[in-house]
Amino acid sequence: MEQYTVTGMSCAACTARVEKAVSAVQGVTSCSVSLLTNSMGVEGTASAEEIIAAVRNAGYGAALKKENKGQTTHLSSGEDALKDRETPVLKKRLITSLGFWIVLMYVSMGHMMWGWPLPPFFDDNHVAMGLLQLLLTVVIMVINQKFFISGFKSLWHRAPNMDALVALGSAAAFIYSTVALFAMTDAQVKGNEAAVMSYMHEFYFESAATILALITLGKMLEARSKGKTTDALKGLMKLAPKTATLLREGTEISVPIEQVAKGDIFVVRPGETIPVDGTVLEGNSAVDESTLTGESIPIDKAAGSVVSAGTLNQSGFLRCEATRVGEDTTLSQIIQMVSDAAATKAPIAKVADRVSGVFVPAVITIAVITVIAWLFAGQTAGFALARGISVLVISCPCALGLATPVAIMVGNGMGAKNGILFKTAVSLEKAGKTQIVALDKTGTITRGEPKVTDMLPINGRSETELLSTAYALEKKSEHPLSRAINQRAEQDGLSADEVEQFQALPGNGLTAFLKGTALYGGSYKFISEQIHVPDEIKVRSEQLSEEGKTPLLFARDGELCGIIAVADTIKEDSPQAVKEMQDMGIHVVMLTGDNERTAKAIGTKVGVDEVIAGVLPDGKESVIRKLQQKGRVIMVGDGINDAPALTSADIGIAIGAGADVAIDAADVVLMKSRLSDVPAAIRLSRATLRNIHENLFWAFIYNIIGIPLAAGVFIGVLGWQLNPMFAAAAMSLSSFSVVTNALRLNFFRIHDSKRDHKIKNKLKITTEKETKIMKKTLKIEGMMCGHCEMHTKKALEAIDGVTEALVSHKTGTAIVTLEKNVSDDVLMQAVADQGYQVTEIQ
Repeated sequence: MEQYTVTGMSCAACTARVEKAVSAVQGVTSCSVSLLTNSMGVEGTASAEEIIAAVRNAGYGAALKKENKGQTTHLSSGEDALKDRETPVLKKRLITSLGFWIVLMYVSMGHMMWGWPLPPFFDDNHVAMGLLQLLLTVVIMVINQKFFISGFKSLWHRAPNMDALVALGSAAAFIYSTVALFAMTDAQVKGNEAAVMSYMHEFYFESAATILALITLGKMLEARSKGKTTDALKGLMKLAPKTATLLREGTEISVPIEQVAKGDIFVVRPGETIPVDGTVLEGNSAVDESTLTGESIPIDKAAGSVVSAGTLNQSGFLRCEATRVGEDTTLSQIIQMVSDAAATKAPIAKVADRVSGVFVPAVITIAVITVIAWLFAGQTAGFALARGISVLVISCPCALGLATPVAIMVGNGMGAKNGILFKTAVSLEKAGKTQIVALDKTGTITRGEPKVTDMLPINGRSETELLSTAYALEKKSEHPLSRAINQRAEQDGLSADEVEQFQALPGNGLTAFLKGTALYGGSYKFISEQIHVPDEIKVRSEQLSEEGKTPLLFARDGELCGIIAVADTIKEDSPQAVKEMQDMGIHVVMLTGDNERTAKAIGTKVGVDEVIAGVLPDGKESVIRKLQQKGRVIMVGDGINDAPALTSADIGIAIGAGADVAIDAADVVLMKSRLSDVPAAIRLSRATLRNIHENLFWAFIYNIIGIPLAAGVFIGVLGWQLNPMFAAAAMSLSSFSVVTNALRLNFFRIHDSKRDHKIKNKLKITTEKETKIMKKTLKIEGMMCGHCEMHTKKALEAIDGVTEALVSHKTGTAIVTLEKNVSDDVLMQAVADQGYQVTEIQ
C-alpha cells in the first residue's frame, strides 16, 4: 500500500470526494482516506503521478510520503507527520478576526441600537459609517478567505461542502449590504434623507462577519480535538526505546535501536526498558508488562521466558537474545494496529454535510427562479433582486449548522462538569447508539491494585502470627503480590523481623532463614514441593482460585502456617454500573487475559452478560471486530494494549487513571475513573441526540416555511412581503431558538437512572440460545500449567463448530461448547496434536 499526504480537506464530504476521484483511476483496487491524519492509502498498479493528478483535479493537494528506513527514523518521521499544525493557524485567525469584529459590532449594533458614542466625524455621516463597516467586514473576510476559496472551489467541482454554505451565507449578506451602501450613497448625493435612513437599516455587514468568526471558532475546537486524538500514535512511538546495551566479545556497548539484529545478545538492568523482543538466557526478574498487557501484576521471568520491547525490568539482571527487532516487535505491531485502525475508520458525515449537496444548489436555484419570476411578473429589478437576496439570507445555514454543534457543545460541558470528557462531536453522537459494551477487567472493573482479601492461619496460629511470618519473608521482595502483603502488615502496625539468605526462586517461591529456621512462601505448587500440604489446604487453595484470588502459602521450620489470598478487588460501583447498562438494553462483555476460571468468578460477581477470557495482548482488537458483527460496540479500557481496541471500536472509553496512550486513543475519557460514569456517558449521549433531532426538526421547518415567505409566495394570497432585513432577523431568531433548546441540556441529570428506558436485551437472549446448543466435557491427562491450558484452548476453539472451550489443568478437564455436531475423534485428535491425551468424553 502506498501512503499519500492529502491537503485541503475540511469535512467528511471532502474525504468522500477524494476517495471517489482516486477510486476512478484505472489500476486502483482500493483507496482509504483519513481526515484524522490527512493521509490516504492506495493499493493497485496505478502510478503515483496519476493518483496525485486525480486528487488535484478534485480540488485538493496530494504528495507521496517518503519511505523511511529503520525504526528510529520511521518513528520520528511519523511523529513529525502527526504534529498538529492546524490549530495554531486557526487560533491566530480567530484572535485577529475577533479584534476587528468587536469594533464592527460596536459601530453597527452599539451605536445604531443603543446610541454608543462615536467620533464627531461620523455625526450625520451615514456613508462614512457604512464604509467603515464595509472595510472592517472586508478585513475579516480576507482573514478567513479559506472559507471562500474552499467553498467556491467545491461549488466549481459540483461537490458543495460546509465551507460552501458558510461562504454563500456570508457573501450574500456582504453583497446585499454593499449594494445597499451604494444605494444609500446615491440617495445622500440626491439629498434624500429618508432613503438614506432606510438603507442604513439594510446593512448586514455584521452578519457576514459574525458567521465567519463563529465558524472559525468551531473549526479551531474541532482541529484541537483532532490533534489530541492523534496523540495516541505519538505516545506509542515515544515508548519505543532509542538504544540497547549489547554484549559483543564480552564487552557491553550501547548502540542505537535500529542496529540491533536478530540473534544479538543484550542485557537489561533493574529499572531499564527492554529494547526489543527476546528470550531470557540468564537471570531472574519481575517484568512490568502493563505497557503492553494492561495487567498490573508484573510477570516473573527466568531462563527461557519471553520478554517484549517497551516493558520495564523491575528487580533483576537479565541477559537475553533478540528474537524480533524493528517493525516485528510487539510494541511496533501495536503501533501499526493503532495506525491502521485510525486510517481505516470511516468518518461520520455531519447532518449538515449530508444535506449540503442538495440544500445549497436548491437554495441557489430557488433564488434565481424567484428573481426571474418577479421580473416576468412586471416588478422592478430592485424588487426582484430583494426577493432573491431574501431567499439567500433567510436560508443561511446558521440554524442548520448550529443544530448539531450547539447541542454537542452543551452536552460536552455537562460531561466535563461530571468528569466525562468527549473528545469529538462524533463520540458524543455515537455513544448513545451503542448496543454492546466491552469492559477490560483490570483497572476498569477492578482497581488494578492487588489487596489482601483472606487470611487463613492453621496449626493453632493467629492471623497476626501468619501475617508476621509472611511480612518477614515478603519484605525483601519487590513483587506486587508481596507489596500487597507488606501494605496490609504496615496497616496493622507490624514490624518485619530481619531474615538472612533471602532468595527469590523460579516457580513463584521465596525462601529465607529467620533465627536459624527456614521460611517458605509462594504458590501451592512451590510449597508442596518443600513440605507436606494437607488435602484440605489444597481444596481451600483451589476454592480461592475459583473465586478469582491468588492463594499464597507460608511455612516455617517445615510446618505450614496458613494461606494468605491476594486479589485485584472489584470497584464498589462496578456491579451497579453493569446493571444500569443492562437496564438500558446494552449487552455487557468482560475481556481479560486471565484464565477461564478466574475470569468466570469475577464476571459472576459483577453480573456481566458474557466473559471472554484468555485474550492475548494483540487479540483485543480482533475480539472487538467480532463483536461489531452483532452491533455497535463501546470498548472501555486503561492499558496500552487496549489502544488498538479503543481505536477500532465504534467508541473507545478510557479510564482516567490508566495509561496515557489508552487515554489518547479513546474517544471518551472518564476523569474520575469510575465505571458508573460509563452508563452516565451513554445517558448523556442519548439526551444530546434527542436534542439534536429537535434542533434539526425546527431548523428544517424554519427553512420550509421561511424560504417560500422570502420568495414572496404569500404576497398575492395574504399580502405578506419579507425584505432582507426581516429575513436576516428571522435567520437570527432561528439560531436563537436552536441555542435556547440546546441550553435545556444543562438541567439534565446524567447519573439519574430512574428515567432510563428499560429495553429488552436481544443480544443476551441470542447468546443464551447459542450456549444451550451442546456441551461436551473432555478428561485430559498431561496438562501442567496455564500455558498448557492456553494451547489446548486454542486448539479446540480452532475446530469448526466449537464456539468456546473452558480448560483447566487443575481439574484436568475441558468443557467444549458446540454450535453443531463435532465428532469425538476430531476433538481427541486436536488435543493429541498438542501433546496431551483425552481419556474420556462425556
